[in-house]
Amino acid sequence: MLELKDFEAAYNKVQEVVLPTKLIKSEYFSNQTGNDVYLKPENMQLTGAYKIRGAYYKISTLSEEEKAKGLITASAGNHAQGVALAAARQGVKATIVMPTTTPLLKVNRTKDLGAEVILHGDVYDEACAHALDLAAEHGYTFVHPFDDPTVATGQGTIAMDIFKELPTVDYILVPIGGGGLATGVSTLAKLLNPKIKVIGVEPAGAACMKASLEAGKVVSCDHVSTIADGTAVQTPGKIIFPYVQENLDDIITVEDEELIPCFLDLLENHKMLAENSGLLTIAALKHLDVKNKKVVSIISGGNMDVITIASLVQHGLIMRDRIFTVSVFLPDKPGELTRVSQVIAETQGNIVKLEHNQFVSINRNSAVELTITMEAFGSEHKNKIIKALKKAGYDPKIRNSKSVY
Repeated sequence: MLELKDFEAAYNKVQEVVLPTKLIKSEYFSNQTGNDVYLKPENMQLTGAYKIRGAYYKISTLSEEEKAKGLITASAGNHAQGVALAAARQGVKATIVMPTTTPLLKVNRTKDLGAEVILHGDVYDEACAHALDLAAEHGYTFVHPFDDPTVATGQGTIAMDIFKELPTVDYILVPIGGGGLATGVSTLAKLLNPKIKVIGVEPAGAACMKASLEAGKVVSCDHVSTIADGTAVQTPGKIIFPYVQENLDDIITVEDEELIPCFLDLLENHKMLAENSGLLTIAALKHLDVKNKKVVSIISGGNMDVITIASLVQHGLIMRDRIFTVSVFLPDKPGELTRVSQVIAETQGNIVKLEHNQFVSINRNSAVELTITMEAFGSEHKNKIIKALKKAGYDPKIRNSKSVY
């Protein structure tokens, strides 16, 4: 069993490589939830995620013979970068197998850190199976991203950080993919204070740990589908599962749609970029049925490519009614476009895009379709613009704004 001395040893060791990620008190999320919410920004680590902790500690415990064989692992990205950096710091060759769906940013950063990258499979589990085959074939030492108590101990040093800053913490929210982070954080938290509640958070499209806890044994999800790629795991760790069973108090599942507005909230209110898996604990705040508690949300990582960032911003603005699209019909004659634009301008709407379709009807004098995408301040302002268009004699129809640009 993992003991306090194990975590203390890991904590001292990882200080050689981790950056201090001090808790951030969030007035915005505190006001939203009625709790004192603190963010633990592990997205600010050197590799952009907490994974450097477990990787560095694990490699430090390997024998010289194990290191000489070279390391191999499988990862959706963050563990890959952690192993790559930790191996480079300790002079060990590393090979990383990553799913083909891994964001390009994570692939390139892993290569830049000196590791050899092999892309294989659509999800982590397929990449892992291939990595194990290569380990058997070439004699590499396999460093599991989560199903390893030593790795989990390194990840659990996050809980030590939290307690040093906030010893009176009531709840810790921790993302779950395979369960390594949840194992380390929950085990150490309970060792330090058994009254602490540690809640795991999984994407609903990859809730393998929740299913396993309900079944009382490790089970696999038939299918994984989530934008939280860092937690897109089909089967949780078998070795660490008993720790999760004993120390995790509950699991909250989060739909992908809930992550999108959280991205905007974190970016706008804290100027902080978090990847979708890192946003799980932010989305879970509204599911936590408590008040006046000290709650820490672990932001596990912030590695996201620019295309994904742009997509999240766009979809988040649409979900918040800060960008919306309407269509109106008007006669095809001079001045009509100006008239519509004037109505929108008077209500402080900002037009982003116009589409003028003259061919929607044979009778161009009475049925030219104008599709308008515009910015608003939110739902109340959107409704004000719609009301103004109706008052001006138009019949605006809300369109599904899947794409703005």
